[in-house]
Amino acid sequence: MPLDGAARPLNSLGFAKPESETRVLVAMSGGVDSSVVAALLAEQGYDVVGITLQLYDHGAALAKKGACCAGRDIHDARRVAESVGFPHYVLDYENVFRDAVIEEFADSYLAGATPVPCIRCNERVKFRDLLATAKDLEADCMATGHYIQRKIGPNGPELHCAADPARDQSYFLFSTTPDQLDYLRFPLGHLPNKDATRALAVKYGLPVADKPDSQDICFVPEGNYASVIEKLRPGAAEPGDIVHADGRVLGSHKGVIHYTVGQRRGLGIGGLEEPLYVVRLDVETRQVVVGPKEMLSTRIVPVREINWLGDRPLSAQSEWEVSVKVRSTRPPRSAILRPLSETEAQVELLTPEEGVSPGQACVLYETGNSRVLGGGWIWRGNNRG
Repeated sequence: MPLDGAARPLNSLGFAKPESETRVLVAMSGGVDSSVVAALLAEQGYDVVGITLQLYDHGAALAKKGACCAGRDIHDARRVAESVGFPHYVLDYENVFRDAVIEEFADSYLAGATPVPCIRCNERVKFRDLLATAKDLEADCMATGHYIQRKIGPNGPELHCAADPARDQSYFLFSTTPDQLDYLRFPLGHLPNKDATRALAVKYGLPVADKPDSQDICFVPEGNYASVIEKLRPGAAEPGDIVHADGRVLGSHKGVIHYTVGQRRGLGIGGLEEPLYVVRLDVETRQVVVGPKEMLSTRIVPVREINWLGDRPLSAQSEWEVSVKVRSTRPPRSAILRPLSETEAQVELLTPEEGVSPGQACVLYETGNSRVLGGGWIWRGNNRG
């Protein structure tokens, strides 16, 4: 016990009170990562409450492997809670998930964009609605199994990349707001690799220790976006022409929704001398526009809906030297960020990127540092600059 008048030292989650009096809501997907978070915090003596979200049809989910928040995953999360010994609840978020994530996914895809629904799920479901539920349950904080780090800087909590670049999920969490970051905790972000997480799962005797990682978007079986869109928007797969950028009609297609910017294979227009790539999708005319690889090269990227996590306002200066990711699988590249307002900017890539597509995120990083400065959504097509 601290002496009278002396400040109690902070526990590992940053609270000046005993672990047993610190309630933590753990968002449990049923996978090994969030299960380890729950077991780790329970071992440390925290008052852990596990919550799993049912995000889409339970019956259909039971037949699908390799996706989070499905029926099997709910069962696995419950088994972990029972084995470790903390309360676990399942919340029906099907309607919320459909309205906040799936419907926009369908509309964006139909508009020729390449959406990233996992970002919207974190932003609109997990870090908004579930976080509000955590506060209703009087939890002091909410913990997740994401591979990202929360560090305390001179101006408060900062978002940083995970210690393991191969597991880093900062691209999918750029829209985390300062208020959310104040409440969230990410206990796995400092681990050196996924093997360390699985070693902890074995140590705690978790029934999911050997469970494979989920690969697909949870509501997109086998990564087949087009089949999902056709179910959500009957008649969406209307045929049209495959057109060269110079105006030549090269063939026909069975629907714009079957194509993405940067695609080369499966175009059905073989026999040409030059390799061609999808450079633009024109939904109005139902045209898939193709051209040589150099047409994919983009230098100027328009970004909106910016979530800014810097210490000073975005508009505090006319230019920011940053590093950016325009796809989750690519390393950060040097760029100049030019604010147009507090939520909109133009990003100039110092080295042009290929396959920059509307609907993708543009995530901003402090140059030479692991800090995430926020990000926004790419909203117009190829700007070669």
